[in-house]
Amino acid sequence: MPGIAQHGSDSAPILVGGEALYDLVIDADGALTGHPGGGPFNTARTIGRLRQPVAFLGRLSTDRLGATHERILCADGVVPDAIVHTDDPTMLALASLDASGSASWSFYVDGTAAAGLTRERALAALPERVAALHVGTLGLVLEPLATALEAVAEHLAGETMIVLDPNVRPQVIDDEQAYRARIERVIAHSDLVKLSEEDLAWLDRDRPPAAAAQALLERGPAAILVTRGPDGATVVSADGDTAIQPVHAEVVDTIGAGDAFGGAFLAWWISHGLGSSDLAREDLVAEAARFGAVVAARTVASAGASPPQLPAQVAGHPLDIASLAQ
Repeated sequence: MPGIAQHGSDSAPILVGGEALYDLVIDADGALTGHPGGGPFNTARTIGRLRQPVAFLGRLSTDRLGATHERILCADGVVPDAIVHTDDPTMLALASLDASGSASWSFYVDGTAAAGLTRERALAALPERVAALHVGTLGLVLEPLATALEAVAEHLAGETMIVLDPNVRPQVIDDEQAYRARIERVIAHSDLVKLSEEDLAWLDRDRPPAAAAQALLERGPAAILVTRGPDGATVVSADGDTAIQPVHAEVVDTIGAGDAFGGAFLAWWISHGLGSSDLAREDLVAEAARFGAVVAARTVASAGASPPQLPAQVAGHPLDIASLAQ
């Protein structure tokens, strides 16, 4: 496609499944701005901007906002072949920022494009080969999208690395019991779970974050990444916990920080030729997480979820923190 920065067309892509939406952001002074977003959309863009092969599996509207989503994905190097189109309108999210740049959210989802992806359409849209699958956020809440992504994870489990980012949004969970059951099933298929301390506190109300993360390991994943906002992150594995020190950033807003961290981790991992079996190497997991922390810091330094764009000469080479300085 002319003008589109496709990366690694001969390589199996990282497949990111879920929603794309538009963030309407109200800052502490009441000013309103709009940004394309959605956790999986942000994650796919991060991977594409880090020059790794990536495809987006989701349902996009043919309206102006949906067309903008697709244009941005393609410009960032995300392969559009797994996108399903619809005339349903684009989903909206309202983010209210406090004085520190942290956001609280509400969502407008009924009858919108992202939620309507079916199991049959999702499985039919899968690339022939997949280097890793990333799922989460509203993609595991809204139906039929949630059923579709669970089916994709089940289909690919054992063949490719499965990464789960629950990115829990309690305000849109109508059936908590069903949601928790789905998360448990997807965790059982997952090799890596990345989540925030807030996610852990909601998913496991009876344990402190460290114990809750250790308990997740008993359900199948080889490693857990816990993001801790300005306090950095923690890698949790069978070998114990490793602290990832925070990276200084002048915060404009925190929208997309977790998505950038997770996308950057996965981009680093795949760029080094690593797979699910390598997650047993705590030193490698920690190095990838440090790279993710730097990318997240770069992302929060600008408005909206806008991860760093690496130069073309980085493509085809293993990622490292030094490459972010180019």
